[in-house]
Amino acid sequence: MTWHSWRRALRTAEAAVVGFDPSTRTWVTDADRSQGMDDLPPLKGKVVTDPASRGQAADDFGHLVHRFPGAVLEPGAVSDIMLMMKYCRTHGLQVAARGQGHATFGQGQVEGGLIIDMTPLNAIEVREDTAVVEAGALWSSLAQATLARGLTPPVFTDYLELSVGGTLSVGGVGGQTHHHGSQADSVVELEIVTGEAGLRRCSAQLRPDLFHAALAGRGQCGIITKATVRLLPAPATVRHYLLSYPSVAALTADQQRVVNDGRFAYVEGELGLPTGSAGWSYQLEAVAFFDGTTPPDDARLLDGLSDQPVDREIQDMSYFDFLNRLAEGVAYLKSTGEWYRPHPWWNMFLPASRTDAFVEAAIKELTETEVGASGVVLLYPFPRARVNLPLLRLPDEETVFLFTLLRTASLGAGSPQDMVEANRSLYLSAQAVGGYQYPVGSIPTTPEEWRTHYGPEWAAFEAARERYDPDGILTPGQGVFPPGP
Repeated sequence: MTWHSWRRALRTAEAAVVGFDPSTRTWVTDADRSQGMDDLPPLKGKVVTDPASRGQAADDFGHLVHRFPGAVLEPGAVSDIMLMMKYCRTHGLQVAARGQGHATFGQGQVEGGLIIDMTPLNAIEVREDTAVVEAGALWSSLAQATLARGLTPPVFTDYLELSVGGTLSVGGVGGQTHHHGSQADSVVELEIVTGEAGLRRCSAQLRPDLFHAALAGRGQCGIITKATVRLLPAPATVRHYLLSYPSVAALTADQQRVVNDGRFAYVEGELGLPTGSAGWSYQLEAVAFFDGTTPPDDARLLDGLSDQPVDREIQDMSYFDFLNRLAEGVAYLKSTGEWYRPHPWWNMFLPASRTDAFVEAAIKELTETEVGASGVVLLYPFPRARVNLPLLRLPDEETVFLFTLLRTASLGAGSPQDMVEANRSLYLSAQAVGGYQYPVGSIPTTPEEWRTHYGPEWAAFEAARERYDPDGILTPGQGVFPPGP
């Protein structure tokens, strides 16, 4: 039985949710009406409390934190989100949006409150040079819709099966960031349901305080329901280069070289875990776009690089196949069950001047036990000036590296708790050299530490929170603002 059919089977015996009883602080079904209950507003969708829906909402890709909501809204329209936001505000109930549940540390969970399942809101409208996308749509769906018109969003993360709203709420960094910034930097306009239950349009010119508090703002002021995203002409084909290096320093030197001169459309790096007596491997992944007829000039693109020529791997593929290149590996991990194990991820932005020493020290004693059999170590740079999101905090240097340890608690690896503790220790070390969290990982962080993290942006962030979510009901799992009374 599949997960979805199991959910449906469990739900068949579940009565419809019709209201909330303030005296008992419980959601009430039509089979168990109470005298003091407050009826739900009329909705186009529905509110459910079946165990499968609540259990799914109490989990995420990390499988580390589990907070069970009282109910889940499956909206039939954005108006349902507004109505239920007002309802929850009246009753002091906490609210969070859930797209694909790809968080790793309970960031999108609420205990006893309401989870809004954004997946029904997935419409996409492709225009001349923009796409208007509902927040529950997947980046893979957006890519397919825009490519049908010869267009593409400028930046993608490596994994396409993420929701647009969820990714924009954290920033969205990818191999094209060195040219175009984060995914959120390509947003022209947003539609947001705020914590005070208003539906607000915003942009860099219209309500800029809300716009800048929502992009990489982690759902603290409102729930993104729709985004207008800038599009570019899409390439037909890509030439994919995989280059090997003998050390961290050799890899990062070439990474910075090609990022600074812009010769490749996409740049990333991966560190391979040693097996047996083998040492670490260091690879630069790069891509050049072309029209499918006139191939890129390999000699020019590889000129001056210090990789090991005998190990070069070069192949051509369609643009979408490149974007979706993880699909086969993900399918394999799902077939083995590895995809469903805990994922205590660690993600930090490092200043370029401290990256080599920090990475070398971090991986010196790192083994499969600490990362997991399917764990991935990524390292890639971009110019700080390309990212213009106040709340995506970056080191104060011209070039920044994203260093990620995508840990998996595989069978035989370390415990998830040990991995989280290791993340915390590594976070403090990175912070000491000027690093900042990319806040999608599993790093225990206090509200006071978040205040330090946001630094000079804290006052504006806090003001936006007070203006647009005055009762502090939104997305408590992020742990940014201290809990209310």
